[in-house]
Amino acid sequence: MADEWQRAYEVAVDVARKAGAVIRKAADSEIKVSTKSSTVDLVTKTDERVEKIIIGALKEEFGEDTHCFIGEESVAKGEACILTKKPTWIIDPVDGTTNFVHGFPFVAVSIAFAVNKELEFGVIYSCFEDKMYKARKGMGAFCDDEKITVSDVKDIHKSIIISEHGTDRSPDKVKKIFSTMQKILCIPVHGLRGSGTAATNMCLVACGAVEAFFEIGIHCWDIAAGAVIVREAGGILLDVDGGPFDLMSRRMMSANNDIIANRIIKEIEVFTAERDDIPAQKK
Repeated sequence: MADEWQRAYEVAVDVARKAGAVIRKAADSEIKVSTKSSTVDLVTKTDERVEKIIIGALKEEFGEDTHCFIGEESVAKGEACILTKKPTWIIDPVDGTTNFVHGFPFVAVSIAFAVNKELEFGVIYSCFEDKMYKARKGMGAFCDDEKITVSDVKDIHKSIIISEHGTDRSPDKVKKIFSTMQKILCIPVHGLRGSGTAATNMCLVACGAVEAFFEIGIHCWDIAAGAVIVREAGGILLDVDGGPFDLMSRRMMSANNDIIANRIIKEIEVFTAERDDIPAQKK
């Protein structure tokens, strides 16, 4: 199957670049916005159109009888978000929709591919930067055609850490998020950052620009491609409580090494987030 997955990898890169072109063009026209789970959880017609373009192209190339698809907008409309052993595409058509709406220039197309519940490759195209991040399991990580690796920093005091606020604005969770950020900032670290897109944040870890990115409340489509890229760049993935990384848990720590990761984990005020793989009828 190696050759088949190589072909899938090449198609994913091509489709991501074409989707990025659609997003850039849409940014120059009127952006129509609606909301999903809350007034800050945005979706545009571009998200929906780009997802249809990506899934349509993949189905045409590989069929839909043997391949499964998990797409952010499809799940929002009630489709299942269950990872099976079948070849599965995990897609975020516009990661950073709020950025897109506001013209903040960090927006990414994220496409991952899993077989037997294991991530095989990830492709992230940062549309406005025109940077293609990509990785296949066991073959290294790249930005365009240049190999990338995580930072070699082991001193937490010399690190930059990324986190995001998410879309849940319940006061108790917001309080924990900002308490965590305060504690990390006061370690002290060199800085706290956030691009507004999980996919881009993970690529920043992978290329050594920052030492770690963590978040509670993200979804599998936000981080699946980035998970492959971080690992292949030499980084690690954990749960925010220090346990094993679980793609469907909506909790993730990605870092350049376990020294940095475990130091940050000591400061995180963990809260629960409903798993992605709970059937819609039970939510």
